[in-house]
Amino acid sequence: MLPKRLPTPLLLILCALVALPARAQVQAGKAAGPATKPPTIDELIELKSVGSVRISPDGACVAYTVSSTDWKQDAYVTQIWLADVKSGRILQLTRGEKPAGNPAWSPDGAWLGFTSTRAGEKNQVFAIRPDGGEAVQLTNAENGVGGYEWSPDGKMIAFTSSDRDDKAVKARRDRLGDFEVVRREYAHQHLWTIDVAEAMLAPAAGTARTKGRDFSVGSFAWSPDSKTIAFSATVNPDLINGATADIYLLGLDGNQVRKLVGQPGPDTNPRWSPGGSSLVFSSAMGNPKHFHANSRLAVVPAAGGTPRSITDAFDERPGLMDWMPEGVYFAAYQRTAVHLFRVDPATGRVTRISQPDAPMLTGASFTKDGRTLGFAASSPTTLSEVYVSALEPFAPRRLTSMTEQAKGWTLGRREVISWRSKDGTEIEGVLIKPADFDPAKKRPLLCIIHGGPTGIDLPTMIDTRIYPSDIWAARGALVLKINYRGSAGYGEKFRQLNVRNLGVGDAWDVLSGVEHLVKLGWVDPAKVGCMGWSQGGYISAFLTTSSTAFAAVSVGAGISNWATYYYNTDITPFTIQYLGADPAADPEIYAKTSPMTYIKQAKTPTLIQHGELDRRVPIPNAYELRQGLEDRGVKVEMIVYKGFGHGITKPKAMRAATGHNLAWFNHYIFGDPLPDLTAPEDAVDGK
Repeated sequence: MLPKRLPTPLLLILCALVALPARAQVQAGKAAGPATKPPTIDELIELKSVGSVRISPDGACVAYTVSSTDWKQDAYVTQIWLADVKSGRILQLTRGEKPAGNPAWSPDGAWLGFTSTRAGEKNQVFAIRPDGGEAVQLTNAENGVGGYEWSPDGKMIAFTSSDRDDKAVKARRDRLGDFEVVRREYAHQHLWTIDVAEAMLAPAAGTARTKGRDFSVGSFAWSPDSKTIAFSATVNPDLINGATADIYLLGLDGNQVRKLVGQPGPDTNPRWSPGGSSLVFSSAMGNPKHFHANSRLAVVPAAGGTPRSITDAFDERPGLMDWMPEGVYFAAYQRTAVHLFRVDPATGRVTRISQPDAPMLTGASFTKDGRTLGFAASSPTTLSEVYVSALEPFAPRRLTSMTEQAKGWTLGRREVISWRSKDGTEIEGVLIKPADFDPAKKRPLLCIIHGGPTGIDLPTMIDTRIYPSDIWAARGALVLKINYRGSAGYGEKFRQLNVRNLGVGDAWDVLSGVEHLVKLGWVDPAKVGCMGWSQGGYISAFLTTSSTAFAAVSVGAGISNWATYYYNTDITPFTIQYLGADPAADPEIYAKTSPMTYIKQAKTPTLIQHGELDRRVPIPNAYELRQGLEDRGVKVEMIVYKGFGHGITKPKAMRAATGHNLAWFNHYIFGDPLPDLTAPEDAVDGK
């Protein structure tokens, strides 16, 4: 349910009885400088982060975004920065209250494109010289710009924009009131182009290159000769139709559209071969059960033909980056690491490029010759930073110093541990230990469960959202983040272990992790809490109704009843693929995996957090759990975050949600007085 950070073609729906030796002793240690205090909620929310790394065609400069917290606007605002590779000099390129994001170099490196709402409510494309000056607005698209890309010859920019007719909608609303015909009225995305030379003189509305209701455009890529655009498209933009994504070619001479790949399951993210004769793309290779299966990278001739998988031997989901002269590059989870790989499209031979001690990649781009890489990455001892490296030998050099933000903070030590679950399956997790950890002392334990289910927890230096791990670690608690069955990074068989076993097997993995730490003598079993958002919220709900192992639970945007969920979510195919049928066809599996089935057993104090407008996990699931717990006399509080969908995306609400969790577990785990949760200031301040 929660989207994952690694760029992949996947849609993520649901964001030990026998002790084993730790697989990796990843010691985070202390942040730079003397550690004096734990971070506050506001300090965690205010951490700046880098992203959208784009190295210039000649490799001389790296553009990237920095996201900052703007409390006045109640928003996370991005601006574009530049790092000179040779000198290391850092320059902020864009400024102001309006964000600037999605940097993209012109092919000659003379301009840097970006998108911004600085000219109005809609996102438009701008261009700025890398040495500064005033930005030039290039597009004036009526419905704004989604993705965009320079043509290889630099003469055009292609972009996506919706076909929404606001005037017609307004006219209908004025005459007939406001209504919607469900799954009939969509704002389709289409391809547009502008002439760059003309747009430099005056912003251009653009020329529509695709139109109509036959498909909605997603990702796209220019051919090397700038004459053709390859794109993926679904029958409509509804998530329910994600499996209909196919690959098309658009010939700019005459706007001729030809379907190149049309097979069951999603086919997305096309990239051209250096010579333009073939394309590589992310594919389910006709597998309709694509949610929990490995995706593939596939190659198809541009002239047409049968797609050929080139990553059958790679047991994970490859996140396609680009096709360069030396091969096709992709990133992928490997247990609790993220590595860069290259596959030979002719032989399928996969080579790992990043070294064992390399940081965890979160995004990358290549120079024009394909020999140098600019990327963002984090590690157990660093926040996400910008790096540059040759591809061979891979030797990253850090260009930024974002980790300095944590100077003076007391942080927990990250360690990857493993244990055996109830059925013997090996499970890993990230254990966060207090800086003064003593194995002879029994401590509180707080379990954090990620979303997905095909998400993953990595040993990142700091956890910044919703669940304040380092604040609890500073109070002496252990924090365990569990990569339960179904998580990414452990191969297809592991990812499928919770098919028709959701909740049940996931609970085994959490409970066995708790038991493992209790048997080591590190945990006070009377002081254990659990929490999670999305799929993690569902597992937390399952545990609060089916187990009495926890002193307190927090359920964030969690499913309580799969039957209720199935009929109300925006992505019902996910449910069918994991449970094998709809509720009418197999009510038993829906009952077995639903927290509400076990509501009579519930005893654990439970905090429920949910976005008011959540369509991924509709809010009736939260109300159902709340009422069921109340009927059983279980202590329960439910907090609805107004105006939000499946995630909390603004700083003030993030402050409130984090404060509510902090207050809840500080009371039930540490024995603090429970503040009035209706008073956000008290919850945040721990009063």
